[in-house]
Amino acid sequence: MATLENKTEQEARAEILDLVKQYAYTFHRRKPYRPGDRIPYASRVYDQAEMVSLTDAALDFWLTSGRYAAQFEAGLAEYLHVKHCALVNSGSSANLLAFMTLTSPLLGERAIRRGDEVITVAAGFPTTVAPIIQYGAVPVFVDVTLPQYNVDAAQLEAALSPRTKAVMLAHTLGNPFDVGAVKAFCDRHGLWLVEDNCDALGSRYTLGGEERFTGTIGDLGTSSFYPPHHMTMGEGGAVYTNDPLLARICVSFRDWGRDCRCPSGVDNLCGHRFDRQYGELPLGYDHKYVYSHFGYNLKATDLQAAVGCAQLAKMPGFVERRRHNFDRLYLALEGAADRLILPQAEPHSRPSWFGFLLTCRPGVDRNAVVRRVEAAGVQTRMLFAGNLLRHPCFSPMRASGEGYRAVGELPNTDRIMNDTFWVGVYPGMTDDMVDEMARVILAAVNEP
Repeated sequence: MATLENKTEQEARAEILDLVKQYAYTFHRRKPYRPGDRIPYASRVYDQAEMVSLTDAALDFWLTSGRYAAQFEAGLAEYLHVKHCALVNSGSSANLLAFMTLTSPLLGERAIRRGDEVITVAAGFPTTVAPIIQYGAVPVFVDVTLPQYNVDAAQLEAALSPRTKAVMLAHTLGNPFDVGAVKAFCDRHGLWLVEDNCDALGSRYTLGGEERFTGTIGDLGTSSFYPPHHMTMGEGGAVYTNDPLLARICVSFRDWGRDCRCPSGVDNLCGHRFDRQYGELPLGYDHKYVYSHFGYNLKATDLQAAVGCAQLAKMPGFVERRRHNFDRLYLALEGAADRLILPQAEPHSRPSWFGFLLTCRPGVDRNAVVRRVEAAGVQTRMLFAGNLLRHPCFSPMRASGEGYRAVGELPNTDRIMNDTFWVGVYPGMTDDMVDEMARVILAAVNEP
């Protein structure tokens, strides 16, 4: 403490942050890849900027959402070219919040009610579907296409019923789904469209001659900032929209369901905190404690947001490196196309790839290939749930035949469950790492 006694707070903070910058450079520099090192499917990519930003937020000791959260929301909205962004504590919370927004009574007849149906897919991450079931709505599953691994848009009309209210789909591992067909279907039938963009931040899709970011074309989009994702703040997520009413509802559900929109630590922005009447409450009841929804507390902290602000500045470079790594790996594996189905970008899209999906052709044992690849030091992943309907959490619903519908037998979804795996293309990968992954995969699929 003695060294700071004669300094102003601003001078002391600058000195601390300079030491953190030196510490990060000295002890947190990424070690160069050496042959034989394990190659993970994903990893954090950061430098001094993130650690300095995190420490700056810690010195504020605000702890909940504050100036960095507001800065991040504005920055992500600017990056995606959307009007409204709400920061939350995880991507799964973002999906929950996006779905619950569509249940608000403020939406009138378009609000999703218990028993209403939402079209989705079973090949993906469970928290795209979980909010539908948890609320008491009915997921309707359609199959996916290979080698895009996204919704088969040709099945959407067969999934439609008088109770259908929305479509909620993920862009699989950065590859946009057929946004043109899905959006046209939703517009034709007056349905909400939620884009789970958690694995696709930075992906683009051209619609009507205009290239737009995925997550911004439907009514609501979501992102995740868990460490393996396109950028990270440790835990974190976001919901974004261009619709002011949806944005207002979203923030209400995030912030305990309250009607007031003042941020944490701020009072009476509207100037009417004590002079209005709500519901059956007495006139002048404190608006900060008026609740328009049965909400949650899904806010992120300023510590998370501070890391996110530094990461957001790196997003364009992250996206380009992911594309570079994907293209290099694709070229290296083209010679194994008779053994492996290689991934294919959706037409009209420019993916920000999260991973490189591979499906074993008949005669190639996925489990054997994965064991060989892992044993050689390359980390793999399944396409998340594979087929969510086959998991223990779905057993009671399958046994009763209630609470969900499926269009057909979902053969491609089962194929993915049985034959598909993926490896990473994260921006921290060097060309040497990508080449080693290719060598290992080729050896694994060609081994007798």
